Amino acid sequence: MLENCKTAHERWGGVHKMIDNWLSERQQLIVLYCNLSASKPLSADDLLGANINRFCQVMIDYCSAGHFEIYEQLINEAKEYDDGGVELAKELVPQLDKLTGQCVDFNDTYDQDCAFEQLAKLPADLSSIGEVLEERFELEDQLIERLHNVHKDLVAEEA
Repeated sequence: MLENCKTAHERWGGVHKMIDNWLSERQQLIVLYCNLSASKPLSADDLLGANINRFCQVMIDYCSAGHFEIYEQLINEAKEYDDGGVELAKELVPQLDKLTGQCVDFNDTYDQDCAFEQLAKLPADLSSIGEVLEERFELEDQLIERLHNVHKDLVAEEA
């Protein structure tokens, strides 16, 4: 019963902070990607393995947070406001699932000690995963804009 009495601000105000934290993690992921892209994959640099592992860890954490926290909250908010956002989510989330699969594949390939032959493929694989991440970010931004940002003013008015 108390759940039904909460205002929109109480229900969705925390989502904004969650999204902000998630987007900060996205920024960290981008920085790690850029640093890794600038490294020389076939050098004797001992940091390369650590940099790859860190990138993979942050990428998987970011993807997981999206699927198991952010998307769920955005969809719940869309259901609450019932303004067509659920249909957008039904269209975009399967695309995001496919992109997540590609991120997991990259992680499975590189989040371990890689053979010389695999490291030789790193620049091309980084380019591909960069495109995947870029597409993912665009779709996520559409979800955030349509399922959350459009409601921020409504939430603020009810506060």
